[in-house]
Amino acid sequence: MDINTSAGPTGAVRRAQAIVVGAGFGGMYAIHRLRQEGLSVLGLEAGGDVGGTWYWNRYPGARCDVTSIDYSYAFSQAIEQEWTWSEVFAAGSEILAYANFVADRLDLRSAYQFNTRVQTIAFDDARRVWTLTTDQGQRFEADNLIMATGPLSLPKPVDIPGADRFKGELYRSGKWPHHAVDFSGKRVGVVGTGSSGIQIVPVVAETCQSLTVFQRTPSFTLPMRNKKVSEDYAAQLKANMAGLRAAARTTFTGGVRPLSTRPLFSIPVEERNELMEEAWAKGALQFLGLFSDLLTNAAANEIVADFVRDKISQTVKDPVTAEALKPRGYPIYARRPCLDTQYYETYNLPHVSLVDCFEEPISAFTETGLRTSQREIALDVIIMATGYDALTGPMLAIDITGRDGLKLSEAWRDGPRSYLALLMHGFPNLFIIGGPNGPSILANYIRLDELNVDWVVDCILHMQREGLATVEATAEAQTRWSQTVGEIADRTLYVKADTWYTGTNIEGKPRGFFVFAGGLNRYAEICAGVAAAGYEGCCFTAR
Repeated sequence: MDINTSAGPTGAVRRAQAIVVGAGFGGMYAIHRLRQEGLSVLGLEAGGDVGGTWYWNRYPGARCDVTSIDYSYAFSQAIEQEWTWSEVFAAGSEILAYANFVADRLDLRSAYQFNTRVQTIAFDDARRVWTLTTDQGQRFEADNLIMATGPLSLPKPVDIPGADRFKGELYRSGKWPHHAVDFSGKRVGVVGTGSSGIQIVPVVAETCQSLTVFQRTPSFTLPMRNKKVSEDYAAQLKANMAGLRAAARTTFTGGVRPLSTRPLFSIPVEERNELMEEAWAKGALQFLGLFSDLLTNAAANEIVADFVRDKISQTVKDPVTAEALKPRGYPIYARRPCLDTQYYETYNLPHVSLVDCFEEPISAFTETGLRTSQREIALDVIIMATGYDALTGPMLAIDITGRDGLKLSEAWRDGPRSYLALLMHGFPNLFIIGGPNGPSILANYIRLDELNVDWVVDCILHMQREGLATVEATAEAQTRWSQTVGEIADRTLYVKADTWYTGTNIEGKPRGFFVFAGGLNRYAEICAGVAAAGYEGCCFTAR
């Protein structure tokens, strides 16, 4: 496999009509579309190959919580027919294999320079080009800059004191090593019980000597009930894919999972209890789509939350552990709902224990493990599954300077501001894929990537046809869009929880739900309407 790793001598400047930062699914599709339209394009990626999040997330149990038929590209019928998923919910390794398959099929790697981390980006006002500098001192220039860095690509740093003192093995779920890790006969600690921790715990428990799970805020997690995809079902999917894709485009999430239009209190008590029991037995997607008002009606939300808490009591034998695992104080689904395989059952194993970090906080690493407020726990392996600096973190990790010296860190000081999650005022020809202020974490991400990339490329082609040099959002349009995003969020329960959704997992980060909660279908209509109206809300300059 021939992978580009060098741009040439340090000091030489490489120029392209478009530069794409990131080689996840958004970046890969952007490279493909731009090349299809005849633009010279270059991709820059910090990792060693394509895959984005799935290049790094190789931890035990890594799996997507979106069904495989949704979490896959829709732009190519050939790829849809040639690739066959083995499970309803694909493992991380299979998703990475899919990314590699697409990259091979479309020859995407030839456009990328890998192992290249962008450190600074600045707009040259006089020449109206973007200049980029990498960690290797290499320089690049582009007329158009597409930031496909993704919302979940910057893991939180290890924030427990003394990590350098620990003599054992220390891993982060979001930067997992690319070699096998053996837990046999070892004392393992997992810090964090979000989606990654919940996936890691049951797998590590299978082989380790002992497992200690350190939990601060418990998550609501639902049984995944994953299944193999039979040959007959795979053939049916491929034969009917066009209709499935068309249906998905009309939904709130951009996927084909079940979604109800029934408010919870429109259904008699006995019937809704039967519905919840049946959905729980079938698996999480059924349960997630039961009622239409769970994120707008607090009373309805609490009924469903109580049902899940009762399931924890029914599953976990030790009542103290069961009570500690029950999420309280925030609405169900206001934090990302997790899907699991035997997570609660794992706590019934004699070698698995839970540390409630609200009652017994971690104070520091030691040479041999972790010290809490009450004791020292000896560990051979510590896995930090503490999440990400989400949504804004990946872009703010780069020193980005726009027009007239405007720093992105200053523009986003009080939270991210953009227009349609695609453009920003003061940052000409900087396009964002899957960024804050869009549906992002509430949508089928690959479908959103395709939607954003198509809009961006069409906008660039519009500028070429009309003899235009740059585009950015007007200040007024950006303010209106940010207000719209905030107003919709305030009508939901998302704002009621302290989560990475709202930025409260990062000290000093502005708190807010900077996500368009009006649905991917409505978002697509708005974006299409803006383009059809001659890119209303955008400001262009002539060549």
